[in-house]
Amino acid sequence: MQISKSKLKSKLLEILREVESENTEVIVTDRGKPVAKISKFQNVPTTEELFQDLRGQVKYFENPTTSTREEWGDEI
Repeated sequence: MQISKSKLKSKLLEILREVESENTEVIVTDRGKPVAKISKFQNVPTTEELFQDLRGQVKYFENPTTSTREEWGDEI
């Protein structure tokens, strides 16, 4: 949905209710050019929340270029 800045001013509350209830996006235009987007706020998870399942499962190596030959034996 697109709306001009001038029309937005008079219908803002109505448009905000629609965005919230129907999860739509509204593009605000100024003389036909898009200048803003109104959309429902989405809570972005923190880094800790994103990676909590990996806690304790990731190995840290001081020097990532160190040979891991001992893990593979002499097969290489």
